[in-house]
Amino acid sequence: MPAVPPVVPGSAIGIVANPMSGRDIRRLVARASVFPNAEKTNMALRLIAAAGALGVERVYMSTDEMGVAGGVLRAAGKRRARDGRWPELDFCALDRPSGDAEDTRELVRAMRGRGVAAVVLLGGDGTVRAAAAESADVPLLALSTGTNNAFPEMWEATVAGSAAALLATGQVTPDEATYRAKALRVHCGSATEIALVDVCVCTVAHVGARALWEVGTLRELYCAFAEPHAIGLSSIAGLVAPTGRGDRDGVALRLAGDAAAPRRVLAPVAPGVLASVGVLDVAPLRAGEPMTSAVPRGTVAVDGERELEFGPNTPVTVTLTPHGPTVLDVRAALARAAERGLLVSGIQEPVTTFQEVR
Repeated sequence: MPAVPPVVPGSAIGIVANPMSGRDIRRLVARASVFPNAEKTNMALRLIAAAGALGVERVYMSTDEMGVAGGVLRAAGKRRARDGRWPELDFCALDRPSGDAEDTRELVRAMRGRGVAAVVLLGGDGTVRAAAAESADVPLLALSTGTNNAFPEMWEATVAGSAAALLATGQVTPDEATYRAKALRVHCGSATEIALVDVCVCTVAHVGARALWEVGTLRELYCAFAEPHAIGLSSIAGLVAPTGRGDRDGVALRLAGDAAAPRRVLAPVAPGVLASVGVLDVAPLRAGEPMTSAVPRGTVAVDGERELEFGPNTPVTVTLTPHGPTVLDVRAALARAAERGLLVSGIQEPVTTFQEVR
């Protein structure tokens, strides 16, 4: 590899920073951290620097009215030649920002139309869910800056930017460095929603503040995957029936609410909240086989936020599908780079142990 990788013409990545992520009501009812927009700016700068160092020609950056993009623009104006190469930086402006998930969807549509190889998301589960609706086959790389980050992973932005750059410049292929995530499709009357982590049916009658934290109202939980180390509702299933992101099936739980249950799980359902949740039944959630809720009325939460209200005349069905968004696998991309010495310059010699050195 040359000391300074050449610029690859046409290579591009996108960065969508949600300025509203990590700011919801759970900061009042729990001890969730506030993720400052200044750090989102710094993360974007580290992503851009890594992309430039590995030869990416162009980065498309989202715009916002809360200072993230403004901080990137100010930093770009202060760069010096000795700071290393940066890619060309284009800002994607929205004609009429709405301040909600539609901004994320519109930005991803715009970046996909500009031919980016991947979109890096700075947000939580809701941000990723919005992006997934418009990403098509463009890989997403979600970095945790939300409240519950069950889907995004905690990667340092420099490392994440390197993985995205390796893909954008063709040094690793999509087959080597991406995978197709599972998803949950919810049908409630004529309404349809998608979740990437979990769907929860509860007895609360109205959407209200959206966020869930009263476990006594929870009745059914459907998870595309459930990891024991997760935060949020999927942690309940993860501690009873761990289910991997790469497993074919998901898992479904029937919850007891405030009633007696044969087993109880002490789960981190929100930052700072370990709640005892009664579990009545656990069953596999088979891909392609719809499950119909037995709850007569209430609300449906997708990825931890209530979105749909239903009653006896609007049955709720949940179906696991293997056709979720394409995801950039940072670990796999960097592993391929190490195997091939893509980030190593000079003469590469066989590795020896210290004992073998004379």
